[in-house]
Amino acid sequence: MKIPRRKPLTANIGIFGVGHYNYWTQFPGLLDEMHNKLDHLVRKVQAHGVNVTNFGMVDNAQGAAELLPKLKAADLDLVFVDMVTYATSSTVGAILHGLDVPLVLVALQPLKAMDYERASTYIQLCNDDFCSVPEFLGVAIRLGRRPPEVILGTLDDDPAADAELAEWCSIAKVLHDLRRARIGHMGHVLEAMLDMHTDPTAVTREFGCHVVQCEPDEILRHYRDADAAEIEEKKRQILDFFDTPEPKSDPITTKLTDKDLHVAAKAAVALEKFVNEKKLDGLAYYYEAEPGTPMRELVTNLIVGNSLLTAAGFPMCGEFDIKTCIAMLIMDRLDIGGSFAEFHPVEFVRDTVLMGHDGPHHINIAEGKPVLRSLKKYHGKPGAGASVEFSLKTGPITMLSINVKADGRFKFVIAEGESLKGPIPPTGNTNTHGKFRPDVRTFLKRWVAEGPTHHFALGIGHRARALQRIADVLGIESAVVTPYEAI
Repeated sequence: MKIPRRKPLTANIGIFGVGHYNYWTQFPGLLDEMHNKLDHLVRKVQAHGVNVTNFGMVDNAQGAAELLPKLKAADLDLVFVDMVTYATSSTVGAILHGLDVPLVLVALQPLKAMDYERASTYIQLCNDDFCSVPEFLGVAIRLGRRPPEVILGTLDDDPAADAELAEWCSIAKVLHDLRRARIGHMGHVLEAMLDMHTDPTAVTREFGCHVVQCEPDEILRHYRDADAAEIEEKKRQILDFFDTPEPKSDPITTKLTDKDLHVAAKAAVALEKFVNEKKLDGLAYYYEAEPGTPMRELVTNLIVGNSLLTAAGFPMCGEFDIKTCIAMLIMDRLDIGGSFAEFHPVEFVRDTVLMGHDGPHHINIAEGKPVLRSLKKYHGKPGAGASVEFSLKTGPITMLSINVKADGRFKFVIAEGESLKGPIPPTGNTNTHGKFRPDVRTFLKRWVAEGPTHHFALGIGHRARALQRIADVLGIESAVVTPYEAI
């Protein structure tokens, strides 16, 4: 089973082609052929589930100046510049200078190689996609702008180029939601976790999203008023999705009790109503409340509801860690999961490290059916109740930690590894055996040397390059700690 995504992934992408106006009268039919190439690229990009606006061809400085306000008005997340043939840099100068949207130059020529025995200037111009790329990047640097990325290859039958197009479309989906997101911030930092403190205004500055300051009482109101039928339906959903095995070796765990199931379902119903009411796209929270009160019961039993919401595309992050909530949002919009995690004991026999947390989690990336256990106590925190246990799917994994440096700016710490199949402690917490190169000792030392926060988002697949590109677009420092595939 899989929790369905509540909001479809999307992005607004603009595409325009560039050429040289002198060519059109010199070579009849060339302009039409360039428009056909442009239309072909538009169709390829549309296939990735994004909204595409084709702005046509620009072939001189006046055209670039006229296009700039149209691009600004289109609320774009990314712009592809189709390098259909040689173009002077005046066709993009005004846009490089005035547009605050990432540009990617697409140089995809029709032919893998020219037939030199039958070659002509016309055919060369049809395949001159790369010719002006050096000029464009040199001008971008002279204008003080970040040089655009380049996709280089052939228009068809080129898996590498197709993969880069797909990656940039997925990056656009991340950027689309980052700058529109409303991230709830509720409660306070768990006492003494100095790495959790984050300035909400800095979050808006760096990522564009708005931080919504929330009150636990806003959820409590829905908890008190929860409809009995909705609670029963939520119980059925939970029992369909999770296994509820007998306890094993940990004395603080029991088989899921009826009471814990009821409280978890009631809290999940209240949390969903709260999220809808506040129009949130994520929540970072920590709150303890007075012992024996309905508030204590509620705020210590959000794990199951948070995990259901996280899998549906609404990252919910414990311990007030809004930085990791953003990391989870980024991973989710890349469609690779994004589960809340930290390091647990090292396994020196397998040369792995256990990675997980006590909730919440992206249960759509679980290996097999996730488990619910009742815990008599949450270690290190108040409260008791249902908790989620699983391992990530075996295979490639990526991790992202976002921390704040001494100058107040954020930093991405990224790594790729592998999730190995293996036993995990039956503690009602997630745990995954993470394998990293060259070995677990070296990797962990390199990881902490980059100054991460102690939490990170954990996803499936190898997507370090995409995360680093997102950091570059946002102007945020990043460090990739031993890319798994690069060793």
